Amino acid sequence: MTPGRRKILYAVSFETLGTLVASVYLWLVSDASAGSSLALAILTATIALCWSYAFNTLFEAWEARQSVTGRSFARRTAHALLFEGGLVLIFIPVMAWWLQVGLLEALAYEAGLIILFIVYTWFFTWGFDLIFGLPASAR
Repeated sequence: MTPGRRKILYAVSFETLGTLVASVYLWLVSDASAGSSLALAILTATIALCWSYAFNTLFEAWEARQSVTGRSFARRTAHALLFEGGLVLIFIPVMAWWLQVGLLEALAYEAGLIILFIVYTWFFTWGFDLIFGLPASAR
């Protein structure tokens, strides 16, 4: 499989299965129906894709104006924290509204999703590599 196809397959399968995992989690921890949980998971995945595009566009515009080039540990850390922090700030009110809960309860759901997705990402990547082999960069 070409590297480009592998990346596309990874992204599509990761997001598809991740949406299902998130919807099951939301269904189990909230009073929402399975359909409502799936719709919320699809909505948040869509928001995450849009945020990723917008945030990375803004970050790269800022980065292009910096006198120090490259991506240091500090710059990568700032990127990750700002990206995830922005996503959390967007998701909490959306979840609170959708699930008709308070902001603290929505924050608890979001915290659970963050932990779930760390574990999910680890297992998904491991399984993907078992099925499709390691990428050229890791061989």
